[in-house]
Amino acid sequence: MTDQRPGIRLSSPTINCPDALELAGFYAAITGGRIVYSDPVWASVDGPGGRIDCQTDPAHVPPTWPDPAIPIQFHLDFFVEDLPAAEAIVLAAGATKYDHQPNSDHCLVFADPAGHPFCLSTWDPVED
Repeated sequence: MTDQRPGIRLSSPTINCPDALELAGFYAAITGGRIVYSDPVWASVDGPGGRIDCQTDPAHVPPTWPDPAIPIQFHLDFFVEDLPAAEAIVLAAGATKYDHQPNSDHCLVFADPAGHPFCLSTWDPVED
C-alpha cells in the first residue's frame, strides 16, 4: 500500500501499566532494545522493529485472557526465528506463559509483567 497521508505515520504503541520504567525494562530486555527516555509516568524503548512506549497508570487492571471478563484491547506480536530460544528469553525476563496456547505449532502466548498478552511467532505473513 503506497497511498500514505502526508504528515501521519505510526510512531509507537503505548502500553498502560502500573510502572512505566519497569515494563520498559522488560521490553528492552526481550528485544535487545534500550530505554531512550523515562520520567515518572513515561518510558520509551527503542528496539529492532520500532519503539514501544509505556505509560504509568495507577488504575491499570490487566486483562484476563482467555477469559473475556476483562478484555485484552490489544496485544503485541513478535516475530522470532527460534521459538524455544525466544521462550527462554521472555520467561527469564519475567513473562508468564499462558496455559491456553491456541497455535502452539508456530505461536506462543505470554503475559508481560503488567499482565498484557503478547505473542512470539515464527509465522510472518508480511514480506519486506
